[in-house]
Amino acid sequence: MNIYKNFLDKKTFTNIKEKIMSDQMPWYFNDGVNKLHDKNFQFTFTFVDEKGINCSQEMMSIINPILEKIKYNKLRAVKANLLTKTKDIIEQGFHIDQSKGTTSIFYINNCNGYTKFKDGTKIKSEENKLVEFNSKLKHTGSSCTDKKRKVIINFNYESN
Repeated sequence: MNIYKNFLDKKTFTNIKEKIMSDQMPWYFNDGVNKLHDKNFQFTFTFVDEKGINCSQEMMSIINPILEKIKYNKLRAVKANLLTKTKDIIEQGFHIDQSKGTTSIFYINNCNGYTKFKDGTKIKSEENKLVEFNSKLKHTGSSCTDKKRKVIINFNYESN
């Protein structure tokens, strides 16, 4: 697992954050967070899916600075996730995103939510941080209790 704090320069990150956190971001309601645990909900925006780019070039331009820094051969999926504030922290359930390759999580905002791995490792939600790990590692996200929302961008790809 690799953790990169201040992954992007401040200006580039601020530009991405402003776009993702704006009221112009087209979030879509999902009546489940992952296939194994569907009792919770989240809002998502899919940039890339198994068929390829799933949005306009304008939307892709939001994530291009991140893609330029990630070393990948083949992009499998890119999705922004938004979890709303909850009274208590709710973990979403351990899962894997892909059966092979690399997963990276890019954190958009600071909050008391986190990503936790099956081995107990907990990664705080800190803006402009990227966590890169083997896609076979089981992990879970969580909601937050101190902000209105927790926002991340999830990347799945085959590495160089």
